[in-house]
Amino acid sequence: MFQVRKPQSGLTRTIAFLELLYNSIVRSVRKTGGNNAILGLLGNMTQTLTFVLAFFFMFEIIGMRGAGIHGADFLLYIMSGIFVFMTHTQAMSAVVGSEGPTSPMMQHAPMTTMLSILSSALGSLYVQILTMLIMLFVYHVAFVPLVFHQPLQAFGCVLIGWFTGCAVGMVFLALKPWFPGAIGIASTIYQRVNMFASGKMFVANTLPSFMLAMFDWNPLFHAIDQARGYLFINYTPLHSSVSYPLLVGLTLVMLGLIGEHYTRQYASESWSRRG
Repeated sequence: MFQVRKPQSGLTRTIAFLELLYNSIVRSVRKTGGNNAILGLLGNMTQTLTFVLAFFFMFEIIGMRGAGIHGADFLLYIMSGIFVFMTHTQAMSAVVGSEGPTSPMMQHAPMTTMLSILSSALGSLYVQILTMLIMLFVYHVAFVPLVFHQPLQAFGCVLIGWFTGCAVGMVFLALKPWFPGAIGIASTIYQRVNMFASGKMFVANTLPSFMLAMFDWNPLFHAIDQARGYLFINYTPLHSSVSYPLLVGLTLVMLGLIGEHYTRQYASESWSRRG
């Protein structure tokens, strides 16, 4: 009944937190494949590959291969947009689907909502990075040798896409207990809108100004366009930036944290039985 807590050093608490975070990430990854991490990875690879092939054949059928970057590998051009888009979308879905304050897991003392959010976000990033590496390796070995202009900077844009996805997910998560049905619809609409508004089908430099205004509000649009600038030596983004999605992401994270903290104060067990 009674438990005496021994004082712990900062290093000990950090190690304990990292161990708990690792186990939570493993659990999060396993959940994506019905308690099987391999099935979760294969499912994500299948979904990503389906997107890539669908866009590739669509561009081939309607004769829009010229919409790509001159001199660049066309399939890599498509994959660059799909990878950042999928990373963003999967991160948003993972954060929105993370366990809230009324979840049974929160009855365990070490578990917190912030730990659940972190593990879901990092789990989705792990699966997506593994998916990208495997697909690029297979394409490099079996089809065309790949050469990236600035690979580390391009990977940084993937992380920006992930970060902004987590930020959007944080806002949805904070509102979810109050409007469960509406937030489910809103998150789905956001994903569908980004199928077009992310700009993965074209590059910003080719858009006229009246069309550019339809996309440059979207941080994902900037992340994808900047990633292509780092991947391909003959493309220089002129209408996008790295700072914009970072600032938008930080703002949304702050709003999400404030909302999550406020929501947690009014958490009720009955919320888990709604919607």
